Amino acid sequence: MFEDSRSIKPDLIIRNAAEVITCTGDSMEEIGLLTNAAIAIKDGRIVGVCSNEEIELRFNSDEAVSIDASGKVVAPGFVDSHTHLVFYGTRVEEYAAKLTGKNNPEQLKKLGIATGPNRTVELTRNRPEEELLEQSKKRLLTMLEHGITTVESKSGYGLTTESEIKILEVSRRLNEETPLDVFNTFLGAHGFPENVTKAEYLDVIINEMIPQVGERGLAEFCDVWCDEGYFTAEESELILKAGLQYGMKPKIHADAYSYIGGTDLAAEMKMVSVDHLNYTPVEVMEKLAEAKVTGVLMPSLDFAVSHKRPFEARKMLDLGMNIALATDLCPASYTQSMQFVIALACKLYQFSVEEAIKAATYGGARALDLDDRGVIQEGKLADLQIWDVPTYKHIAYELGTNIVETVIKNGKVVVNR
Repeated sequence: MFEDSRSIKPDLIIRNAAEVITCTGDSMEEIGLLTNAAIAIKDGRIVGVCSNEEIELRFNSDEAVSIDASGKVVAPGFVDSHTHLVFYGTRVEEYAAKLTGKNNPEQLKKLGIATGPNRTVELTRNRPEEELLEQSKKRLLTMLEHGITTVESKSGYGLTTESEIKILEVSRRLNEETPLDVFNTFLGAHGFPENVTKAEYLDVIINEMIPQVGERGLAEFCDVWCDEGYFTAEESELILKAGLQYGMKPKIHADAYSYIGGTDLAAEMKMVSVDHLNYTPVEVMEKLAEAKVTGVLMPSLDFAVSHKRPFEARKMLDLGMNIALATDLCPASYTQSMQFVIALACKLYQFSVEEAIKAATYGGARALDLDDRGVIQEGKLADLQIWDVPTYKHIAYELGTNIVETVIKNGKVVVNR
């Protein structure tokens, strides 16, 4: 078998890795650990994962670029399956005030501090596309430096047809102008614009926004916030079925602050993912596990907003749910580091280090319906990161440290620290 591949001339070979975590295996705790391993890459794909000795026997490596990963860890690139990447400005004054207990809206108003998602809509909606692109690109490249190679980007800070399309256009340009893969999600149902009734806005989403987004091919997914004060399960179903007519796969924000049937709908429709899950009953977790709907959990959001009811991650994992970890990068949860998310998941929610890494790689890919990444395996995309630590467990141990030294995207080195 080795002789058959001697004609393959890899572009890049990573040699002598102390550990390679392939993140293969059926269960969330399996990370496919290899030691003293090597990886061969050709035309943006992985063509070999084996021992250093086997690499030399299997491939003609005379012309390959070589990376020595002695004493280091190689992992799949992180797949961040839930972000609100494109927005303008911050809500730092609101966040800082709340740190000192000023959570009452009237208190904040007296301090002259505008709050909440509508503040971000106000800042974002009328900004020129180039300004949105500049701020969002800076965030995205920081994410890349922290090992994230694939990102989902939601609209939702426009709440008018024109501004929602503009946000999606910015995300499309980020996909074209940066090394990362950016997948768009239409989330016009992220809230309600002022001076419009819910019924009127629902009509705009279904009969104006979705057709225009679909006809322009601007989004792979359609999402909706199903929660008390937002959209009901019935309204969510109408929106998501309208999205399906234009080829947008369904995702849903559900059970973040109440349980009103959004997670049941996710199981019934066999959605790509269901995100948040703070109030999800155990019997619905079982339905999601059976339907193989990936649950996307965001400990950084719970941490940032001091959520009064953190999600029951351990129960979900024990029931066999597919789980992804995501940053939920947004003005309320301003993190660009999946490493920080992993550390929080392990310390606050009893993930094992292995489960957290698997959820941030393989799990993230499943939450975007992707089967070509999130693992280190022959035939998959060569989206990889090299950590300057002797064992993978440091990712949960070194708090606030960026352990990423090198990032490889589609077989090319795009970050070298």
